[in-house]
Formats: sequence, structure tokens, C-alpha cells
Amino acid sequence: MGWRLLTQDTGPALVPGARLGDPQDYRAHRYQQGVPEGVRDLPPGVALPLESNLVFMNGVSFTKGCYIGQELTARTHHMGVIRKRLFPVRLTGHLPAGGIVPGTPVLTESGQAAGKFRAGQGDLGLALLRTEKIKGPLHIKTSESDPVAITVSVPDWWPTATK
Repeated sequence: MGWRLLTQDTGPALVPGARLGDPQDYRAHRYQQGVPEGVRDLPPGVALPLESNLVFMNGVSFTKGCYIGQELTARTHHMGVIRKRLFPVRLTGHLPAGGIVPGTPVLTESGQAAGKFRAGQGDLGLALLRTEKIKGPLHIKTSESDPVAITVSVPDWWPTATK
């Protein structure tokens, strides 16, 4: 997510070139970096920690025991196979006025299911996608005219093995 600075001084002058942002700037930056946050991006009972990239941010412990979902999470981690992952996406085309509804299917060029759109703001968002489908053209069908194209990116900060 970048650098964090704890200080008693205030204002963007502390760091040359810095500026104060707002919640929309923060959300857009998170989406570009593939960092989910809260129930909007990680719906309870639906989001799995490894698919949501939480292990990349030290959000999962494999040495501490006794947490909900620990057995599934540990087994999946040690098998080394994660078939779906939460990816940053950019939307291109005519977006519906209310944006894309979370849970909307993401489709391949041939119409096969590739995953689901999770959350977004403007033309940026997060989608839970099958890793083997991210290289090809993807889109979302909307109730309005043309499909919305999706471009998937893999953030630079992710471990090399996931790219």
C-alpha cells in the first residue's frame, strides 16, 4: 500500500510531492494494488483468506491454531493449489449508472464463467477470478447495451510465484 509515516507534524509538506487524499483516493489505490478491506470486498461466509490474498499481507498465520476456517486454510496452503484469487481489474466500456453489482459473473470471450465481480469504484475494482482464465479477454454482461470489458492486472508487490 505504500509508506506509512507516524509523526506529530501535520500536512503534506512533511513529504515532498505528497498530497492529502480522501476515502475515494484510498479505495482506488487499494483496488489498483489488489488489497481488499471490510465486508464490501470480503463478504462474510463467502470470502476465503487465501483467495483474498490475505496471506500476502501476513493476515493468515500457519503457526497459530484454533481459528475459524483454520483447517481448510492450512490444507489449501500446504497443498499449494489456489485456483481462484482476488485480482485488481479495470473496466472498459459503458458502465451502468449504478456501477457493476457485486457478484455479477465475469465471462470469457466464449461465455464461460471466469469468476465474479466483487467490488468497484468507477472503472476500478476487484474480481474473484480463476487464475487460468485471467490472460484471455474477459467481460461482464450488463442490462445495458454492450458488455463491459475487464482487464486484469497482477500487482508488482505480489510474490513472484503467483504471477
